[in-house]
Amino acid sequence: MKKIFFTMMLAFVASIGFNAAIAQEVQTGPKIEFVKDVHDYGNVKNGGNGTCTFEFTNTGSEPLIISNAKGSCGCTVPEWPKEPIAPGEKQRITVKYNTKNAGPINKSVTITSNAVNEPTKVLRIKGNVAAPAEGSPVNNTGAPSAN
Repeated sequence: MKKIFFTMMLAFVASIGFNAAIAQEVQTGPKIEFVKDVHDYGNVKNGGNGTCTFEFTNTGSEPLIISNAKGSCGCTVPEWPKEPIAPGEKQRITVKYNTKNAGPINKSVTITSNAVNEPTKVLRIKGNVAAPAEGSPVNNTGAPSAN
């Protein structure tokens, strides 16, 4: 009975060590860590500043490459670093939202990279854009016209 118990305990301890080694191996490579993944504009003036940034660090052991960043609609335009980001390096993704669209903001930007921890990361922006000032011309989209 003691031999069976000892053999089972030995197998159990060996499997834990093996699984830990596999987990460690899987997690080597580039890792992306964002300071925040939601930006709240709060209440924004119509036509106001719609730019925000999402800062991140490559906390991994290999260069991080962001292959794409895509806004959920044409009113949300991301800009991202195209060159590889070295381990330990900090960078940022800039998102511009068209604040001529009055109403609530609830948009996303999907980041695609070679990060082992989050190869696809969704960033969110939220807030509310005020209606155009009374008396300003409005086009058929609800945004002030260029006239």
